[in-house]
Amino acid sequence: MTDPTSFLLERLHAAGLTDVVAVEPAAGGLAAIAGLARRGDGTSVFVKAFDEPPSDDVFAAEAEGLVALRGAGGVVTPEVVRADREVLVLSVLRPRPDTAAFWERFAHALAHLHGSTRHPRFGWHRDNWLGRRRQVNTWTEDGFEFFARHRLLRWLDEHRVREALGAADRAALERLCDRLPELLPVRPACLTHGDLWAQNVMADPDGRPALIDPAVSYAWAEADLAHLWTTAPPPEARVFFERYAELTGLDRDWRTRAPILQLRQHLAVIAQFTPDWGAAELVRAALAPFRRR
Repeated sequence: MTDPTSFLLERLHAAGLTDVVAVEPAAGGLAAIAGLARRGDGTSVFVKAFDEPPSDDVFAAEAEGLVALRGAGGVVTPEVVRADREVLVLSVLRPRPDTAAFWERFAHALAHLHGSTRHPRFGWHRDNWLGRRRQVNTWTEDGFEFFARHRLLRWLDEHRVREALGAADRAALERLCDRLPELLPVRPACLTHGDLWAQNVMADPDGRPALIDPAVSYAWAEADLAHLWTTAPPPEARVFFERYAELTGLDRDWRTRAPILQLRQHLAVIAQFTPDWGAAELVRAALAPFRRR
């Protein structure tokens, strides 16, 4: 592939944004190539693309997720400028201010999203994407079945996951899935971001909390919470977890459930990246109680 900035500039011009005059690389993304594009009138847009898109609908699905989150109320997302097979173009956000006030405001926004979007089923009307891998969102009546089949066991067929996890690990994961009703409380489905690690929390130009890179579905709210909790949020985010629990009536045991809920993300990381930043070790640690002795 050519220089990333030249690559993005070519993609933008091909998409009809011929007034873009320069692109600067943007840090933070793991799967796609991203940058800030400056237009002839002095304004900027955010752009990302894949050298080889995993699917024709990868950016359309992401754009739909952004619109769905914003439409639910309470959550800010960037405006979609363009979304097609080759490129996703969004309005520009800014780095979040890591203050207690910002994180408390985000707690109110996420609690509103989760509390106001309850749904009778788990899933979404289409599959979408976690990086370069498909997120299966087949409608399912039962939350335990949905989480087991489409968020955990679904990854066992991935080549890198088969290499990283042995037969004993896979059997332990299957036993964990069989016991999910004992391990997790019954919770309703609600609209979730689906990839809510700390880097996907930003701010809009007015300083309001804003979210990027969703993989939305109607799922357990605690999956969003667990992902944020286990991806090194800053110390100032402590107030977020305290306030979110107060606003939603969340019990004190949610942290002990987080390693199980976070298994989905670790498996997705193993499936896509080498090295996996310790994800396989975290999976094996979570599965330890479910191995046969």
